[in-house]
Amino acid sequence: MSSEWTEVAIGQVCEITSSKRVFAHEYVEKGVPFYGSKEVIDKALGTYSDTTVFISDARFFEIATKFGYPIKGDLLLSSVGNRAGIPYVINDEGKFYFKDGNLTWFRKFKGLNSHFLCHWMKSTIGQSALNSIMIGSAQKALTITNLSKLRISLPSLWQQESIAATLNVLDDRITLLRETNATLEAIAQALFKSWFVDFDPVRAKLEGRAPEGMDEATAQLFPDSFEESELGLAPRGWRVGTVGDFARQHKGSINPLQNPKVMYEHFSLPAFDNQQMPVSELGTEIKSNKTSVPPDAVLLSKLNPHIPRIWLPVDVGNHAVCSTEFLVFVPAHGSRASKEFIYCAFTTAKFKELLCQLVTGTSNSHQRVKPDGVSTMITVIPSEVALEAFGSIAKPIFERIGHNRSKAQTLAALRDTLLPRLISGQLRLPEAQATFDAALA
Repeated sequence: MSSEWTEVAIGQVCEITSSKRVFAHEYVEKGVPFYGSKEVIDKALGTYSDTTVFISDARFFEIATKFGYPIKGDLLLSSVGNRAGIPYVINDEGKFYFKDGNLTWFRKFKGLNSHFLCHWMKSTIGQSALNSIMIGSAQKALTITNLSKLRISLPSLWQQESIAATLNVLDDRITLLRETNATLEAIAQALFKSWFVDFDPVRAKLEGRAPEGMDEATAQLFPDSFEESELGLAPRGWRVGTVGDFARQHKGSINPLQNPKVMYEHFSLPAFDNQQMPVSELGTEIKSNKTSVPPDAVLLSKLNPHIPRIWLPVDVGNHAVCSTEFLVFVPAHGSRASKEFIYCAFTTAKFKELLCQLVTGTSNSHQRVKPDGVSTMITVIPSEVALEAFGSIAKPIFERIGHNRSKAQTLAALRDTLLPRLISGQLRLPEAQATFDAALA
């Protein structure tokens, strides 16, 4: 019971410190990974990014010898800016170091399980406590002094470990679903690139080889030679056209306030950034006009194209709307292109490059794409049979992605509902365990 728990200051049960300063002139092309808060936050949220900054092994050894370095079980907390307060327990990263100031380092735990602390920080209880000690207005920050004084209620260490282990199983399942989705999307993207960017099946047939990874019937859908076009060599029989030949911009303004009791499926920019899951909202809660989202839609953000937001809704309800910051595209009339083809076309490096050339506005934070320019982009248009073949393969892949995304959302909602009760001692572990087991079955 929570009455048996002990309240302590966090600084009493672990050491709270920061990294030692590393300067930009010490960065090297290859070496020990050097993380900023973005890399650690991405790890915490399961949206992994590549390491771009490194320090030399010699510099790392010098720091590690004098001050130590982060090891498995230590906790890092984002400490500055609007994303302050996101915790991450170090797993098996191996050697790395991190930027001072942006991250706070918790280590040398005594009677406190770092995973329990992490879950406490992620809970509504912990987030409220962290928000209460932030300083600054324009740039919020968590200081080591204030974090050390922050009080937390703790059960026995073995209870902490049991609670953390139960929650970790749920987190691991959510992470696995998201990693599976990343793999599935990579498969679809690789297939698109092979067929429609690199033209691998055509090159193979030109060289007298059987195209890899496809049966004879599918191979027959591709020509065996190229011809000159204004975009360079293109598969014979395919043509140069525009994006508008396979994707049509859908326009349909809706004012949800006119239907205050209707439950809308709202595809917004924040919803995209939050694991690409639309939010259910009553019409009375949506204060501005939106664009309707048909079942075969692909959403393309026109805001700040250097931060790509391209959304392929899988299951779309009868009352789906999206932010007017999204351009809505559907397969063009008479085209055999699927929404999966449109989505993959919009995620290619070349498309993103061209999209960034369509911006208006000078501020990097408020650039927008000119909508009419998207449809006039020049591109190679595949044959109808190739378009159909890709759609038939890609559709079940993205359907599975959608199913996994919904499952992950359900598990995350369950975790977020039970987490504060479990962390505060209001819910006994056996009761929570039974609920989790049922959800994971």
